[in-house]
Amino acid sequence: MKRKLIDRDMPQGRLKRVKDFLPAPDQLAAPEETAKITISLKKSSIEFFKHQATRYHTKYQRMIRELLDTYAMQYSKVH
Repeated sequence: MKRKLIDRDMPQGRLKRVKDFLPAPDQLAAPEETAKITISLKKSSIEFFKHQATRYHTKYQRMIRELLDTYAMQYSKVH
């Protein structure tokens, strides 16, 4: 007689439907107003971001933008 294996990752017992609380996809990607600029950075800084972007499978410009946005938000709260 074969013993039935229980998958602990699967739901156990009676299932209950929960309300969908996630926002619609069009609400997830709310466009923000941006402005294009030209900026001069040290080559070593650019190489750092390019290396990290490759490591984390993203774009280096996006990483720099996120860093600047986070910095601006942090110091906008203080003053």
